[in-house]
Parts: sequence; C-alpha cells; structure tokens
Amino acid sequence: MSETSPSPLRILVVEDEALIALELECLLDDLGYVIVGVACSSQEAIALGQETHPDVALVDIHLVDGPTGVAVAQALSADPRTTVVFMTANAKRIPDDFAGAVGVIAKPYSERVVAGALRYVAECRAGHVASLDGLEGFRLAAQQDRRVHH
Repeated sequence: MSETSPSPLRILVVEDEALIALELECLLDDLGYVIVGVACSSQEAIALGQETHPDVALVDIHLVDGPTGVAVAQALSADPRTTVVFMTANAKRIPDDFAGAVGVIAKPYSERVVAGALRYVAECRAGHVASLDGLEGFRLAAQQDRRVHH
C-alpha cells in the first residue's frame, strides 16, 4: 500500500445466519477490508462495537434475539467513529430516521453492491463527494450526509 492510500476499513459484521456471515467475511476479506468481529445477537454486537470501534458495521435487522438490529444501529452509530449500514431483506422494519444508519443494502445482495456501498462509505469518510450511479440494491437514508463519519 502506498503512503497516500488510506488504511482499509475495519468492519464489524452483525449477522445471525452463520453461512451468510461466513460468506460476507470471505467477500470482505477478498475486497481488502479488515473484519474486526462477527456478532449474532444485539448484546454481542454492541459489546464488540464498543471494544473494537469499527469504521463500518454491517447490521442485519433480525438477529438471534429477535428484530434487534435497529437497537444495534442506534447504539453503534452513537460512536462518531462508526458508520452503520443495514444489510437486510426486512427493509420495512427500518424506522424513517434509519436509526442512525447511513443506508441499507438489500438482501440477497451481490458482491458488486457490497463493494460499491463500502466504496461510497470510504469516500464519504475521506471527505470526498461519492457517487452511487448504477448501484441498485443500496439505498441511502434521507439525511445520510450527517451520518458518514470521518
């Protein structure tokens, strides 16, 4: 990596389905990101977030302890170092304010959408103007500009 390249995003995966979590870990690793942890419950996710201070948390809505992903997003996004992105097939459960999340990746997701969404977050975090052109499957929260932390 050159001196001008930013360090790779550190990502917390919050997903209770083991195969999806493993697939996502492999994808993130292939894309050059650092996985700081995988959580399957809200309590585990919040504890891992407070311990590891990830740059990004990819959060499913329905976890092993119920539809608690919204509470996880609220807790993790309270830390200005963490940008939350929902990954769910249950987008209707996301409140209008997105619970502090910057957006949502629809499941089933593609590698292209995950890579594009994370590239968007990384560009915003670096203070650049980012584009979502051609990135169907990733929807931003209405007030996302205040949610992507630097």
